[in-house]
Amino acid sequence: MGFTSAWAISSHADEAVADLAPRLLPAMRADRAHPDAGRRWAAWQREPLPDHRTWYSLDGGDGDAWGAIESFQAFTAPGRHVDAVCDGSTDPSFHVLDDVWEGQDEDGMFVSVHRKEYAVSSLFHALGPARAALLPGWCGTFLFSAAQVRESLPLVERALTFTPTERASVEDRDWLDYAEGEESVLDGPLRVWRAAVRQGLGLCGVAVHLC
Repeated sequence: MGFTSAWAISSHADEAVADLAPRLLPAMRADRAHPDAGRRWAAWQREPLPDHRTWYSLDGGDGDAWGAIESFQAFTAPGRHVDAVCDGSTDPSFHVLDDVWEGQDEDGMFVSVHRKEYAVSSLFHALGPARAALLPGWCGTFLFSAAQVRESLPLVERALTFTPTERASVEDRDWLDYAEGEESVLDGPLRVWRAAVRQGLGLCGVAVHLC
């Protein structure tokens, strides 16, 4: 069955962040607190996955390897609670397209939309567990005030700044296909983080199913 997913980071004044908090923060916390979430994260931290190009050539009887892949895909996919809030299932008067992303200009937003793929999954696989652990929030979801964005920038820079050799390696592990001119998951988040710090804005990161 096909699906389309999006991961977006949008910039907002602190007043807008405060308005979004009662809707989004409980859902983000619920997804992070799910018993399977921590277990799956810890398993990936202990044993990173092999090159993604080998996944579909694995012996069908290798249940442990497939189990690790499915576990990784499960915790890096959009969370059930955030999905429900963002698509209007929790409250039909609220939708991420209208109430979070509407009116964003190009400089203040990063968005990665893919069919049958999850941007956060590809980013985390490309970075590996150590760098992914530096990123604030939980698997691409967060709601930060301007002060929190400023305080967390050094961690984001450590996670997403690469030497030429490192850059080649992470690009090789990023399995997403990009249209010409489309921004990579390796570039967009840091660009938006730095822009928000310069402008004194907060940030909202959400990963959702669009359909």
